[in-house]
Amino acid sequence: MNTSWPEYLRVAADQLGEGQPVRVRVVGGFDDVARDMAEVMFAEIESGLAVRGQTTLIVPVGPVDQYPLLANMINERCLSLSNVMFIAMDEYLDDDGTLVDIDHPLSFRGFLQRSFYDKLDPQLAPPAELRQGPDPQRLGDIEQLIDQRGGVDVCFGGIGINGHIAFNEPPPAADNLSIEAFAELPTRAIELDCATRTINSVTVGGELSIVPQRAITIGMREILASRKLRFYCNRPWQAAVVRRVLHGPLTPQCPASYLRTHADAWLSVTSFVAEPPDIRLR
Repeated sequence: MNTSWPEYLRVAADQLGEGQPVRVRVVGGFDDVARDMAEVMFAEIESGLAVRGQTTLIVPVGPVDQYPLLANMINERCLSLSNVMFIAMDEYLDDDGTLVDIDHPLSFRGFLQRSFYDKLDPQLAPPAELRQGPDPQRLGDIEQLIDQRGGVDVCFGGIGINGHIAFNEPPPAADNLSIEAFAELPTRAIELDCATRTINSVTVGGELSIVPQRAITIGMREILASRKLRFYCNRPWQAAVVRRVLHGPLTPQCPASYLRTHADAWLSVTSFVAEPPDIRLR
């Protein structure tokens, strides 16, 4: 039998991340990941407020199920977010290069509004100026905001099928970007990789034409400059992805492999993601 696939696919669940600086956590099932992410987000908000009087987070839409849980925790414990900045890490763009409307069914801004901000007690919710995200008309604003806040406390996120973090896609081979140059890429507008659009089309019944072709993303520079990285994987197809991230080459062709260059990075996965991928037809 031909078994010439990459060696990292053979890494056992109990060896995941072995020898790497990233802390790997196996946290149970799908619901457990959502609960854990909400709890970690709450703890980081609370810690930042206690130590510095403010917290600054970069947050994803994907994973997504943590947000209603986090809103409930904040409401139940009466935690004020009056000095907590949430920076959405990415958003889709229209064909003309502008942000998709917040009412667009795939808008990340719209999702955060419905699933998190709208569920908060209005007296506890962050003010509008602390609900931020990249805008193609003001590309430098996010970096300036981060500087004004004294840096990002924690960047939360997921990992795409091609290893992207936020929408930092693997660059075309012709770009010939060095490891160092890729790490310095700033917030910018990008063309989405076909693999990203294909996997994202699963949420719209497999209709690829519905998924926008362009997006804006927080840069690798802003992500890697965050004091902490807390990434989560909860999809069955991520079993191979996390092995490439942790045990494959450090390369721009797998942006999440850069988690291994950070001093305080966690990768939390479900038990089924921790298991080696089941490579067979079915």
